[in-house]
Amino acid sequence: MTDPISLTLAEARDLLRSRAMSSKELTEAHLSAMAAARGLNAYVLETPDKALAMAAASDQKLAKGEGGPLEGLPLGIKDMFATEGVRTTACSAILENFVPVYESTVSSHLWRDGAVMLGKLNNDEFAMGSSNETSRFGPVVSPWRRKGDTAKLVPGGSSGGSAAAVAAGLCLGATGTDTGGSIRQPAAFTGTVGIKPTYGRCSRWGIVAFASSLDQAGPFARTVRDSAILLRAMAGHDPKDTTSVDLPVPDYEAAVGRSVKGMKIGIPKEYRVDGMSDEIEALWHQGAEWLKAAGAEIVEVSLPHTKYALPAYYIVAPAEASSNLARYDGVRYGVRVPGHDVTEMYEKTRAAGFGREVRRRIMIGTYVLSAGYYDAYYRRAQQVRTLIKRDFEACFEAGVSAILTPATPSAAFGIGEKVSGDPVEMYLNDIFTVTVNMAGLPGIAVPGGLDAKGLPLGLQLVGRPFDEETLFSLGETIEQAAGRFAPERWWA
Repeated sequence: MTDPISLTLAEARDLLRSRAMSSKELTEAHLSAMAAARGLNAYVLETPDKALAMAAASDQKLAKGEGGPLEGLPLGIKDMFATEGVRTTACSAILENFVPVYESTVSSHLWRDGAVMLGKLNNDEFAMGSSNETSRFGPVVSPWRRKGDTAKLVPGGSSGGSAAAVAAGLCLGATGTDTGGSIRQPAAFTGTVGIKPTYGRCSRWGIVAFASSLDQAGPFARTVRDSAILLRAMAGHDPKDTTSVDLPVPDYEAAVGRSVKGMKIGIPKEYRVDGMSDEIEALWHQGAEWLKAAGAEIVEVSLPHTKYALPAYYIVAPAEASSNLARYDGVRYGVRVPGHDVTEMYEKTRAAGFGREVRRRIMIGTYVLSAGYYDAYYRRAQQVRTLIKRDFEACFEAGVSAILTPATPSAAFGIGEKVSGDPVEMYLNDIFTVTVNMAGLPGIAVPGGLDAKGLPLGLQLVGRPFDEETLFSLGETIEQAAGRFAPERWWA
């Protein structure tokens, strides 16, 4: 019998429906795998009792021929999603032991469709990071290693726990959030599939806010089909979120396997950046050739304002973060450090509760929003954002169906390699992904191959607003050509 933790979500779904396997067996196998892989630090909280209770309920439904689209399938939840009665901290000391009395809309959709919760997954503190090294609970260790090297590598961030858990077989799929690449970059680093849907496709209600005009929830999975299955459950209009779009949710799984013949795929010349490795360049060319072989037309396009995207993003995102994180004051919930008066209590609480990277971004955000600097920085960054969006619109108006780019400028790097140096070096990991968030577009990262050291490299596809279906069709074409990749098990 196939090892339950090596199944794809679609394979596990079919086995459960045919009663060839029970949700209890599937869940127990994942709980055992989680226990053996605690050295990866992917989970910050395991919920075995809840998982087994949910699995038992699913087995009862399946025995009656009932059950939802995800019935009995064990998933992991990023610690940015509020889970009723289950600790939710955003991996920050300031929310230590916070237990919500409500459920995020996205996770409630998963439970509505029958999924089983295995636990809460590690992430960069308040989702601020590109390596999962800023977490209050310590860094996540990637299940991947360089050939002949035992050095611990980052899984990417901020959704590093989600990516590592899916890659290591510690869940069948996981939720993530993407503000500037926090789903697509870790997916590329770990050989998994991650999609950031169009802004407004998934509700943000009940997700700890980082940058409200950029944040978007999405799934991690091992295959394009699995990610399509998960996104259909996660997406949908939510009257509690005014940015949620009231559009029907398509059957994304039906798009997997559709022909891409005749589609026009854009290759943006501005994404050939200085210092990009030959391997990334070769992978990009190979991805274009795979799509061309499947009948797509490859055309060069221009996104002239790309070079301004990263600096503009690192004004807009910290500005919104400084506003959103003002609510963490030690008064109503979370950590409180006493002071002589309320002002000192605020200061001490926030100094003790926030980590170094979060404090840095709050300071940047407060600065760019301050009197005398708002017009010079924040307003100008928003104007650049509009120009970036127009660049994409011009491509799509010219008949381009999607845009193909690298997902990251390199493969995964070692834990500690970039933390102590220039923070801008870490920010450069988002160079290919932030434009998508600035424009509110959907983007998917799909494994494209391995580098010379045996580490995964990913390709990114960027689509028209609310046209995730095209991304799933194109992504599956790349997946079929490139194959799937899994790390050699060394941690258990």
